[in-house]
Amino acid sequence: MSTDSAEAPLAAGHHDLRRARRLVVKIGSALLVDEASGAVRRDWLDALSDDVAALSTAGCEVVLVSSGAIAVGRRHLGLTQNALKLEEKQAAAATGQIRLAHAYQESLARHDITVAQILLTLDDTEERRRHLNARSTLNTLLKLRTLPVINENDTVATSEIRVGDNDRLAARVAAMLGADTLVLLSDIDGLYSADPRSNPQADFIPEVAEVTPAIEAMAGAAPSDYSSGGMVTKLMAAKVATGAGCRMVITDGRRLNPLAAVMEGARCTWFLASVEPRTARKRWIAGSLKPSGKLLLDDGALKALGDGKSLLPAGVTAVEGSFQRGDAVQVCDGTGREIARGLAAYSAADARRIIGHKSREIEAILGYRGREELVHRDDLVVS
Repeated sequence: MSTDSAEAPLAAGHHDLRRARRLVVKIGSALLVDEASGAVRRDWLDALSDDVAALSTAGCEVVLVSSGAIAVGRRHLGLTQNALKLEEKQAAAATGQIRLAHAYQESLARHDITVAQILLTLDDTEERRRHLNARSTLNTLLKLRTLPVINENDTVATSEIRVGDNDRLAARVAAMLGADTLVLLSDIDGLYSADPRSNPQADFIPEVAEVTPAIEAMAGAAPSDYSSGGMVTKLMAAKVATGAGCRMVITDGRRLNPLAAVMEGARCTWFLASVEPRTARKRWIAGSLKPSGKLLLDDGALKALGDGKSLLPAGVTAVEGSFQRGDAVQVCDGTGREIARGLAAYSAADARRIIGHKSREIEAILGYRGREELVHRDDLVVS
């Protein structure tokens, strides 16, 4: 299977945040919430919103992945003891999510930016059907110039509460959306050869081309306060993000305007991706997914695919196998020879009903309005 050029993304300025076109920013609880009062740090949030607005004005699509719901909600509910029971954490999250969303809405409204709240778990990014639904919703929000604020769905995702793995969640979101840049705002300014809090002689690492076992060995332990994860989960996030073609940066988020600081040269660690997101996704489709069925095409559809177009139902003559929406399928000529591979936008049962028909007829046939394409060109790899 052929894929796009493997040239490194943003090669002329891979340390320049201003070159980002789709940016995911992860915000830690300790940055956003005052530990003593449980209140949102409004001056910090307003400064971050100013950075986001500036990037948006420059043409960058921004997605925020935010911690802090439990830290905000626990104080409001009077849960001031150090150790909370699981159900108390979930209750705090349910209360805190509303307060957190309202804080983001108010702060970004100063720049006329519309905010949408999305609650996700790691399973939503990994289970195929839920992944597709979340990706479609987020892409639609971005197309409508709305800024998604993603929170872990702590009220139901008990494993995420125990692990506190919002770094990896942010990386999964970045991969899911084909983002080119992920920023982890942390309480440390980057990666060191050892934990600088316990080893003042630790060397700062400004750039990581690949997360090797030697790099992973540099990770320190997770902190014990409200923030969770530590360098271990940040390196896990780097592997997920860079594997999906998304560069990643760790920077100290405690200062005001932390994104502007990165653009002005503040110390941080960049993790580089060797391919662009589109290339990584195409490689994944071509080599990592087992096809569940076949689509046989007429000559007109074959020509359209050769011209870089999507596969429409009208050009499909037969459907073989059993597959669901989002499954990989082989795309074949009339003899059954595979000429492409892609992700089906419809199940096999629905595909059989709409093949040979114009896209405008789909709603009348199926009773709902789906995609115009049976396989979109972004989900298609031609041999």
